[in-house]
Amino acid sequence: MSKFFSSKYSELEPYVPGEQPKDMQYIKLNTNESPFPPSAKAVRAAAEAAELLNLYSDPESADLTQTVADYFGLKKENVLMTNGSDEILNFAFMAFCDSGTPAVFADITYGFYPVFARVNNLPFREIPLKDNFKIDINDYINAKGTVFIANPNAPTSILLPVKDLIKVIEGNPDNIVVVDEAYIDFGGESCVPLVNEYENLLVTRTFSKSRSLAGARLGMGIACAGLINDLNTVKYSTNPYNVNRMTAAAGIGAMSDEEYTAANCRYIEKCRDNTAKELRALGFEMPDSKTNFLFARHPRIPGIKVYEYLRENGILVRHFGKEKISDYNRITVGTQEQMETMISVLRKMTEELI
Repeated sequence: MSKFFSSKYSELEPYVPGEQPKDMQYIKLNTNESPFPPSAKAVRAAAEAAELLNLYSDPESADLTQTVADYFGLKKENVLMTNGSDEILNFAFMAFCDSGTPAVFADITYGFYPVFARVNNLPFREIPLKDNFKIDINDYINAKGTVFIANPNAPTSILLPVKDLIKVIEGNPDNIVVVDEAYIDFGGESCVPLVNEYENLLVTRTFSKSRSLAGARLGMGIACAGLINDLNTVKYSTNPYNVNRMTAAAGIGAMSDEEYTAANCRYIEKCRDNTAKELRALGFEMPDSKTNFLFARHPRIPGIKVYEYLRENGILVRHFGKEKISDYNRITVGTQEQMETMISVLRKMTEELI
């Protein structure tokens, strides 16, 4: 850190992305990417858009916004496209939190939430999950702050039913409730149909997981027109050309190929459930997942040992050092072949270490 770095950030702990090592070829199961390439329609659209990269992108992403709105049965004014869902989440922290309105979220959830709060100099309150890693919705009623709930939660993989989220939304009539649905396409029920019913609901989504566009950086916020106007004020005050031409075109292409997306999601769900069964047969424990990953521990082998053993055998998973979850590893669901390779390595590990 240089002497010029502002003191207001002196204690900032940045978000730590999943490792991207280059020392060898790994089976990469640590960043929740899709094992499938983008839709061919998305690739073609992006390539065509590349010919106009000398021109600024449309600051409204009008065609993409309309495509998304039509898909969800909404109006353009209900949708704001962003540079990944991280950007819309950051906009929400900026727009709906301040010194008198703290951010409120779980103690075990998406690691960017406390970073967004700190970098924006905002107060925040973390609510402990229950011993089974589930959210108790009663903890979020009248939360006296802007509520952020990842559903399904990451890294725990647990889904809350919409009826429970409605209780949280109705229990905070004077504050915004942000439902982060990054993983909703892998077996969950979305809150998007509720956005015009509740003026205090913001739903965030991403193209990174189910639509295989993690490298394109494309996300969205979905809400009533008033909230989208608020978020646009922040956007046009920070980064008006936030979605580049190629990404916007790829997004339209991906949205026009829902059959491909749906098939990939169903494949991942089946592979996830098969892998969970195999892991449990080896003695691993995990919550039932509604995401494209599993959150697993072995009661007789420390989580860091599992992580290290897999890494030494060319397989990357995500290990978290936080004490409450240090025995767990987050395992992205890849192809059936990749998961079979991982199970084979873990079978060998349990034979050696138990």
